Amino acid sequence: MSKYRHRLPVLKGDLFITDGGLETTLIFHEGVNLNSFAAFELLNDEAGIAQLHKYFASYVAIARAQGVGIVLESATWRANADWAAKLGYDNLSLADANRKAIGLLLEVRAKYEDAKTKVVVSGNIGPRGDGYNPTHRMTVQEAKQYHLAQIQTFASTDADMVGAFTMNYPEEAVGIALAAKECSMPVAISFTLETDGRLPSGDSLLDAIRRVDAVSDNYPVYYLINCAHPNHFSHVLGDEAISHRVRGLRANASQRSHAELDACTDLDVGNPVELAQQYRALKTSLPQLSIVGGCCGTDHRHVDAICKAMQMH
Repeated sequence: MSKYRHRLPVLKGDLFITDGGLETTLIFHEGVNLNSFAAFELLNDEAGIAQLHKYFASYVAIARAQGVGIVLESATWRANADWAAKLGYDNLSLADANRKAIGLLLEVRAKYEDAKTKVVVSGNIGPRGDGYNPTHRMTVQEAKQYHLAQIQTFASTDADMVGAFTMNYPEEAVGIALAAKECSMPVAISFTLETDGRLPSGDSLLDAIRRVDAVSDNYPVYYLINCAHPNHFSHVLGDEAISHRVRGLRANASQRSHAELDACTDLDVGNPVELAQQYRALKTSLPQLSIVGGCCGTDHRHVDAICKAMQMH
C-alpha cells in the first residue's frame, strides 16, 4: 500500500524539493542517447537502472543534507501510448515500464528516507503530443480516456500520487484530473508557459486553473509551473486563484523561448544562484510555494541553490 497516498506530507507547507531536468542531464551531462526524450527506456537493462538510481539518489542526498522533503517523479514523462508505440512498446510492455519506474523510486525511498526527509513517490505523466506545441488537441473526454491506462498502472503500485507535467492546453489537463479522480489518485497539474506568461494554446494560467478546478470539482491537490523561466511568467501571478493553488515550480535554467530551446544544440544552464534568488522572490506572489525543483537545463547545482535560497530568513 502507498505510504503517503491519503496523507500527502507535501500539503502541509513544509519545503520539498524535486529533481532537475532529468532528460537534459542524461543527454548533455551523461552522454545518453535518449530516443524521443524517453528516459524510461533506461529501465530496460541493469546499467540504465543503476544510472537512474544514482541520479535520483543524488537529489535525495541534497534533501537530506538540507533537512527537507523530496518528491521523486518517475522517469515516465514519455511513457504513454503514442510515444511508446514509436519506440516499439505494446500496452503490456508499456505498463511494465511504468511499474518498474515506480519500483525504482520505492527502492530509493526505502534506502534513503529518514525522519526529516520524507520521500513522496509520484508517477510522472507527460503530454500526449509535443510539450511545447498543442497541435493535436483532444477533447476532455478523449484526454481522460487516453491517459487513464497510465494512471491505472500507477494506481496499482505504491506510488503516492501522479503528476502531469508540461501541460500546454486546458482540455488535456482536465482529462488527466478526471482520470486521476476516477482512480482515486491524488494528482498535481503543471502547466508550461510561453515568454508572454500564457500557455502555448494562448490560454491564461488563471483560466486554465479555473477550468480544471471547475470541471473536476477542485480535484488536483495543487498546481505547478514547469519548463519556463521566471522572467516569462512572474507578471501573471497576481490573482488570488493562482496564489492559493500553485504550490510548485520547476523552472528552466534558460531564458530562451520554447522555439529557441527546440532549435538549439547546446545546453543553456543559466545561473543557478540567480535562478535561486528568483524563486525566493516569487514567494511574494506565490505564498504557497513549497515544492521546488528544475526543468530543462537544471541539475543538482540549481536545485541545491534553490533549496538554500528558499530557506533563507
